[in-house]
Amino acid sequence: MEEDEDTVMGESRKLPPLPSSSLTQPPPPAHAHHKGDPTLAPSFLPSAHKSQSPGSEPFPPRDSTLLTGMAPPDRVKMSDSESNSIDNLVKRDSLVEINSDWSDEEVMGRAGLPVGSLATGLCYDVRMRYHCEVRPTSDVHPEDPRRIYYIYKELCRAGLVDDAESTRPLAPQTLKRIDARNATEEEITLIHSEAHFAFVKSTQDMTDDDLVYLERTRDSIYFNRLTFASSLLSTGGAIETCLAVARRQVKNAIAVIRPPGHHAEHDTAMGFCLFNNVPVAARVCQNQLGDQCRKILILDWDVHHGNGVQKAFYNDPNVLYISIHVHQNGKFYPGGDEGDWDHCGAGAGLGKNVNIPWPDQGMGDGDYMHAFQKVVMPIALEFDPDLVIISAGFDAAAGDVLGGCFVSPACYAQMTHMLMTLANGKVAVCLEGGYNFRSISKSALAVTKTLMGEPPDRLLKTAPTRDATETVGRVMNMQAQYWRCMYPKPPQHPVWADRLHDVLREYQARQLYDSFKLTPLYIYRTKISKSFENQVLASANYHERVPLVVIFHDPPELMGHPDPVTNRLEAHNCWLADVQKEYVAWIVSKGYAVIDVNIPKHITHALVCTFPTPIENFSGPRLTARDIQATGRYEDEDENRPTATEELANYLWDNYIDFHEKREIFFLGIGSAFAGVVNLLINRENLYKRVNGIVSFVAENPVRAVASSTQVWLSKWYRDNSLVFVSESHGLWNNQDRKPSKRYGKLYKSNKTSLNEMMAEHQPQVFEWLAERADEAVEETEDEANQDSPMKE
Repeated sequence: MEEDEDTVMGESRKLPPLPSSSLTQPPPPAHAHHKGDPTLAPSFLPSAHKSQSPGSEPFPPRDSTLLTGMAPPDRVKMSDSESNSIDNLVKRDSLVEINSDWSDEEVMGRAGLPVGSLATGLCYDVRMRYHCEVRPTSDVHPEDPRRIYYIYKELCRAGLVDDAESTRPLAPQTLKRIDARNATEEEITLIHSEAHFAFVKSTQDMTDDDLVYLERTRDSIYFNRLTFASSLLSTGGAIETCLAVARRQVKNAIAVIRPPGHHAEHDTAMGFCLFNNVPVAARVCQNQLGDQCRKILILDWDVHHGNGVQKAFYNDPNVLYISIHVHQNGKFYPGGDEGDWDHCGAGAGLGKNVNIPWPDQGMGDGDYMHAFQKVVMPIALEFDPDLVIISAGFDAAAGDVLGGCFVSPACYAQMTHMLMTLANGKVAVCLEGGYNFRSISKSALAVTKTLMGEPPDRLLKTAPTRDATETVGRVMNMQAQYWRCMYPKPPQHPVWADRLHDVLREYQARQLYDSFKLTPLYIYRTKISKSFENQVLASANYHERVPLVVIFHDPPELMGHPDPVTNRLEAHNCWLADVQKEYVAWIVSKGYAVIDVNIPKHITHALVCTFPTPIENFSGPRLTARDIQATGRYEDEDENRPTATEELANYLWDNYIDFHEKREIFFLGIGSAFAGVVNLLINRENLYKRVNGIVSFVAENPVRAVASSTQVWLSKWYRDNSLVFVSESHGLWNNQDRKPSKRYGKLYKSNKTSLNEMMAEHQPQVFEWLAERADEAVEETEDEANQDSPMKE
């Protein structure tokens, strides 16, 4: 009602006007020691206006002297001119303290909900559906024109749009429509070349045959004669949506537009995209609004990397681009290494490009929330944007076959809710991909409700996977050199240093020599000799006719507690776990021969100096800039490690293992290094007949299957002659209803999780198994020798 503005504590009755004679102001205290309480202001309401209930008597006046022990201060009446002064009345009723830096106008300007009372905007135009295939090659193309219709229909069914077909009752405040318009050539060429604009424009005059030819020769894109018109509307819709949000014409907004844009590059249409809608809108906002919209955050949660957006702003310090996408080591569309975590911008834009590349599909809510909490929000808060634009592809949603991930509508809502804390809530959502009608509709609805003020639904799963934790950790480590909020920081002086795995192997070699007289076996093969220098050690009797145990193992486990800020590892906070040394000791004590093969996870290709030699005076192998930079960066496991391991295993078999026809040979595999032995058994015909047994320890790496289409009995032999210990946390044990295949060998479920724990736990069992088989084989060999000796006489 109209009187609400004067309502006090729920009482709608107006207060009577205050008589001027009743306004008094207490003077300063008469005594220096007397201190009044500034929070207790005297009432300005005269007693005549105090309401009393019927039949009640007025309270008797209380003597304040009895209560406080002091006489109340005298009240000084103001003059009529002072009491009637409007300025004094305003000052007396002011909400601002006397010494405040805020003015009454500023306070009153912030009263109420100036932003919360604004509507959320919606941009949608049916004409964007006119872009479609000329001659469909399948029943449904992923980038189907109905994508935007299903989203709009879902918003109408939820009562969020004031439309004739909307479900009633409508929301108290429905979405405010933002009209799409055609983007101009001047706007589009802020991002794209004039030649690219002319090419897309030319499609409106092409024949069907020409359009079909373009579809077949271009990268994942189709055209018709209305493609250009729809593309102009899509880009123009993104522009108008972002401008409306940046100008505070709406609280925030969502643009349900197509064709999408984040793959389109400066002069290339690809990946269903023709013009890059979001970058064009961002540039227009910067140009038109100046400092009011100078810094822009573009958050891209489409399952594919936005290569076009990244290239548009790679050198721009005022646009922060963050992309969360499936990378698959560059094999997932659009492919290449540009979407990897080490592409961070260039020039003035260094650090303003943040890629969070998932190693594979299958990522879910917990993974995305982990990325947001650890990387996206801290960096975004430090950047402090003037506008947030979400490149909202919903192809990571559960149910989207192309994306293959499991992000729920609630997770999209949670991410939107977090982004709304930035830029004073100026968030514009622009549709990108998403190809399952139900998934994109439910996800877009959840995002829109959140924009309108509805709290997001709770998430069912919030724990990140190991892949997500590892990926986010690498991104944090890389971005820590550009952002104060990111920890741990990378090494400040990484050059002229040895990688620790090389130092540890030298230490191992020295230890094994001092204790058991193991010496290096030289590898005379160009491709692998440098890679495995000092990695193959053997006992002095490796060439004798005694049981031989060949150990293929990963590098020893290094554990430590790095400094949480500097990321430095202090020697006293590091430990080396090397249980396999106990296995070597037992083998040597039994009189058996041993070959110890360490398979490094990373090959040091270049020599890195550890002494203060000026690089111009250094006579060794020349270092490239990449070699020097690589000494301080995180390195993945070498991709060709399995191939190199197999090649080494073949070389060792031919030159050092297969000396005697009647010799007991055992393989011991520890970790992923065992893959080379498996490939050796599979690819060398009948080699398994020369092997007496195999022991393998598997913690996290895949369990290797031993099977061959040309060696029928290989799998059965492997099951009968192997011990395979698999950690209880391994995914192999998840399917309780299905028994593991015999191709995996004789499996044992270990109650330990790490390789060193497993090796220590099952040491007696392994020693007993090896000794039984080795001794039995030795006895058979001696019996055969005794039977042959009389015949020789």
